[in-house]
Amino acid sequence: MNTIYLALGSNLGDRAANLRAAVEALARLVTMVRVSALYETEPAYVASQPRFLNAALVGTTALEPIALLAALKAIEHNMGRVAGVRFGPRLIDLDILVYGEHVLTTAELTIPHPRLAERPFVLVPLAEIAPDLVPPGFSATVATLAAQAHGNGDVIARVDTF
Repeated sequence: MNTIYLALGSNLGDRAANLRAAVEALARLVTMVRVSALYETEPAYVASQPRFLNAALVGTTALEPIALLAALKAIEHNMGRVAGVRFGPRLIDLDILVYGEHVLTTAELTIPHPRLAERPFVLVPLAEIAPDLVPPGFSATVATLAAQAHGNGDVIARVDTF
């Protein structure tokens, strides 16, 4: 089994219900260890869209990275996500942040996530559940990275728990 860290986000429809449904779907693939609270965040990269709710989870899975990515994309599709503007509004977004000690770069997937260190909307929920995690290739903990990241999806408030 491999320890994985995932990011979840939604800014369309009932955002909290979307995230809860995603966690429920993920439970078929991942043995959940911990799920963060929900955080309301500013949109990153494309400002003219609704605010997001974001969360992070840590769990274990037997799926290899590319198979996990395919499973996440299938969950997104099954929940109704459709292709749109890059970084634009979405019903659900599921990203692999860290996969064990793997460092991977393919056309489909980069692990750790290539924009991890610049995203408060990812780092703050991740720091809640894994503050001492040092992602492969990084020299700082997630808590330190979260304290330093500003401007690309800043956290407005912790709003709810699962």
